[in-house]
Amino acid sequence: MARYETMFTQLDAKNEGAFVPFVMLGDPDKATSLQIIQTLIDNGADALELGFPYSDPIADGPTIQAASIRALGNGNTPSECLDIIADIRRDNPDIPIGLLLYSNLVLARGIDTFYAQAKASGVDSILIADVPLREAKRFIDVASSNEIDQILIAPPNATEETLQAIGQLSSGYTYLLGRAGVTGAETAAETPASELIEKLAKHKVAPPLLGFGISTPEQVAHAIHSGAAGAISGSATVNIIAKHLDNTPAMLSELGEFVQSMKAGTSKA
Repeated sequence: MARYETMFTQLDAKNEGAFVPFVMLGDPDKATSLQIIQTLIDNGADALELGFPYSDPIADGPTIQAASIRALGNGNTPSECLDIIADIRRDNPDIPIGLLLYSNLVLARGIDTFYAQAKASGVDSILIADVPLREAKRFIDVASSNEIDQILIAPPNATEETLQAIGQLSSGYTYLLGRAGVTGAETAAETPASELIEKLAKHKVAPPLLGFGISTPEQVAHAIHSGAAGAISGSATVNIIAKHLDNTPAMLSELGEFVQSMKAGTSKA
């Protein structure tokens, strides 16, 4: 059984949804990045969404852009990112690990090479932020051949045609956008109505995780009770890292408390 499928099955048995934090690989440096990711796991993260630093992150707001700049400024490369993932996977064999990145980083290595290296490092899924659904097939085909889930995005204004296509092509999970625009904790998620999530279920899409603007346990709980399978929080997590760049113990302590509080919001009871 694939790691996402196992995770969702286990969470359903506990009547819980998933909490998935996002951080940028290599931010602020490789050693600290490893400590950060392990802290997220140790404090209850159900899965991970990890970014590759990139110089032109068009889907990201200022918080995650700054994380990219910090990681790139410390010489972080895609190879370093894959090394970090391999280290995390070695110590955490069961947690689903997803990547969120941009197409140029994949194309620079060649699609086949990148996906093969990602699989070897322990990656379960890849979401490419700037590849629209109509252009996703070549990535989906290579992902499938490497036993990687290609994650697809369901926008809040998705048409029936789009939802049907996602239902046919999605695996792992579906990234459900809480609102339009770029990432950022500053703008609250406009949690989709249950009607939209019901439409997703009708088309049998992979379990939807709500992202963009998720920064509080109350928003996580709202997502779960609206029918989402879980919630993803990126900018709120990265903000904690940025706040404590000069004090790693304080950073890790606050990250741990944050994950525990967000995970507490996933109860379906």
